[in-house]
Amino acid sequence: MPPGGGGRGGYSRGFMSEEEKASTPQITWPLVKRAFSYLTPYWKQLALVLVCIAVSSIFGLLPSILTGRIIDEGLIGRNLGMLIRLILMSLGVTVLANLIGIAENYLNTWIAQHITFDMRNSMFRHLQSMSQRFFTENNQGDIITRMTSDISGVEQVITSTFTSILSNSITLVVAVVAMFRKNWLLALIGMVIVPLFTIPMRKAGKTRWSLTREAQSCNDEINGILNETMSVSGQTLVKLFGKEDYEYGRYKSWNERMIKLNIRQGMAGRWFRMVLTVLTSIGPMLLYLVGGILMMKYDQNLTVGDITVLVALLGRMYGPVNSLLNIQVDWMRSMAMFSRIFEYFDMPVEIRNAPDAVIPAQASGQVQFENVDFSYNPERQILKDINFTLESGHSIAIVGPSGSGKSTLINLIPRLYDVCGGCVRFDGMDVRQLDLHFLRQSIGVVTQDTYLFNGTIRDNLLYAKSDATDEELMKVCEQANIADFIRNQPDGLDTMVGNRGLKLSGGEKQRLSIARCLLKDPALLIFDEATSALDSISENLIQEAIDPLVTSRTSILIAHRLSTILAADEILVLKDGEIVERGQHKDLVDAGGVYTELYETQFRKALEAEKEKT
Repeated sequence: MPPGGGGRGGYSRGFMSEEEKASTPQITWPLVKRAFSYLTPYWKQLALVLVCIAVSSIFGLLPSILTGRIIDEGLIGRNLGMLIRLILMSLGVTVLANLIGIAENYLNTWIAQHITFDMRNSMFRHLQSMSQRFFTENNQGDIITRMTSDISGVEQVITSTFTSILSNSITLVVAVVAMFRKNWLLALIGMVIVPLFTIPMRKAGKTRWSLTREAQSCNDEINGILNETMSVSGQTLVKLFGKEDYEYGRYKSWNERMIKLNIRQGMAGRWFRMVLTVLTSIGPMLLYLVGGILMMKYDQNLTVGDITVLVALLGRMYGPVNSLLNIQVDWMRSMAMFSRIFEYFDMPVEIRNAPDAVIPAQASGQVQFENVDFSYNPERQILKDINFTLESGHSIAIVGPSGSGKSTLINLIPRLYDVCGGCVRFDGMDVRQLDLHFLRQSIGVVTQDTYLFNGTIRDNLLYAKSDATDEELMKVCEQANIADFIRNQPDGLDTMVGNRGLKLSGGEKQRLSIARCLLKDPALLIFDEATSALDSISENLIQEAIDPLVTSRTSILIAHRLSTILAADEILVLKDGEIVERGQHKDLVDAGGVYTELYETQFRKALEAEKEKT
């Protein structure tokens, strides 16, 4: 597949269908009302902004009105004192209008920043509550784009679009009233051009709407590529497969499309604005012509200053009209951003606390699966009629071929997913009735894919218990067989682990992960292939840490190592999402079923290899 020609995302996400291009945004009252509901907590500041806008808009028009008196009374009337007073008055009003404008700008920015602060916090909280399904099915670049650039765009809506609508509307109304009070006939003549402004507006708005959607989708793809290829794991994969040129070509292709879209966005509406500029220049010419005829032949009371004031006010009126028409185009873009943001906010939270969620005094770690069914989608069932009970203080090993549903099964216990049928019980209660925080605090999971944050060893351990002392940290490190390694580091617990633990070996990361898990002091320990991707030395060190834990805590083990499996009180054999065998090692080997096949092809070979090393 050529770079940019599909891959992870493909053309379908970067370009809109013809039907989508022809569509216009559905700007409904509920959407607008919902968008502006974010202003409600700041209504006092907003009211002050409105006052500032009104005052500065009126003050901003006064110099234009005073221009007529400056011409008639000061210049033509040859009254130097009046001329100086009027000029000083005009200057003072201009300064005052700009000072009020600064206050308005500060309040505007303050409101916008607080609203984006609220939206980011709400979005982050909402996304944190989404199930694993959301993060496995959605593009990471798209998630980050909506969290960053989309919400940042809201600030522009408030500081520019919303304020511009208010200030231009007030300016327009005041200018029109002032013009009609000065001379109703010339006011009508000046306004005759205004209806022509709306002709190119519809097409320009539709074009910019389409380009905005395309550019946003293209930006999602670029963010996705960056997130995939700029991560440690992604870069390692790129280098190992020699795909630098391919990924560069893919990024360059999407980047080129973005540039073209940006150019088209920048040019969209230029012809529209050119026509508006021509139309706005016709109005003053008509005023000078008709005003001159009236002043010379029909209306002796009409002065040069009056005509100058009308031309000035007309200029102040056409500006807001032009801006408001452009804002209508930008308004559609703003609503598009809100639509994208609300699309995420409206995604239902699959895993949530029950209204009457229970928080028991303590947990013993008992687990019971009753007729559990599960599927990620209706087309393929992953788990079918799973039944077993793990008593407190005991351990169960789950084995089976790859893809049999082992990891999915354990993900149902801390409710990373919810069952599709039956129920999972923890200490006798349906996990859906337990408080989520309590449930997950009572369960410790160590996975094959260990994730460490870019910080120190101490930082990563304290993630499990923020107020833990150094003694507590070293105690769990002793249990996880990582204490000697930490003592040998110059910075000890303050040793930096690097991005995703890059500065540590696989075994060191895994043992640190076990220590972090133990710091929670969970009632149930789950080891999901915790040693499958490690060298034999690291595997032995981790096994030495795991073995005592299995005998002292309620635990579930998914493992390929026979000694780990033998330490369990019972073995469950999964195949195609069903428990096909269960019992003790010897009985299962003698049964000649799936477990026997696993023993012959995997467990015994590993055991023999281990004996040869010793």
